[in-house]
Amino acid sequence: MALPQEQGYTIEDIYALPEGTRAELIDGKIYYMVPPNTKHQRISGFLHSKIYQYISNHNGTCETFTAPFAVFLSKDNKNYVEPDISVICDKNKLTDKGCVGAPDWIIEIVSPGSRRMDYFTKLFKYRTAGVKEYWLVDSDKNRILVYNFENEDTQEFTFSDIIKAGIYTDLSIDFSQLNI
Repeated sequence: MALPQEQGYTIEDIYALPEGTRAELIDGKIYYMVPPNTKHQRISGFLHSKIYQYISNHNGTCETFTAPFAVFLSKDNKNYVEPDISVICDKNKLTDKGCVGAPDWIIEIVSPGSRRMDYFTKLFKYRTAGVKEYWLVDSDKNRILVYNFENEDTQEFTFSDIIKAGIYTDLSIDFSQLNI
């Protein structure tokens, strides 16, 4: 479960954590993360492969990254997240350390320990940072919530639906193909 530490931490504190310790930093609070389970990894691999193949087959300029991948949402040193999947279309946002600024599309795969963070804290942070599209994939609830922040639209789907990605005109992902 992601538990915050109540001190005013910075990105330097994240980088000073012991090797292998995963944590995110939101508004100066550290949230430790547990390793993802097998179901989480299957979902992540499935989605990443579908998005990667689409970009590759269409000679796209966007890139897709899976966690752990650093995203620095703001110019301050108090926010650092590792979304499960990030799609970045502006190459100028990419550095050796990760993405500086909002990715175009973020997908978070909800686990019991990340539920509150993904549904509330990150939803607000991603929207205010300028993320265009945010998917919450929750296998325990058989639900995918799709937030299209540009159109101020939210849709709910199940794992038997085909879901169209908002940042592309012709990418749809058939969740019924996912074996978890």
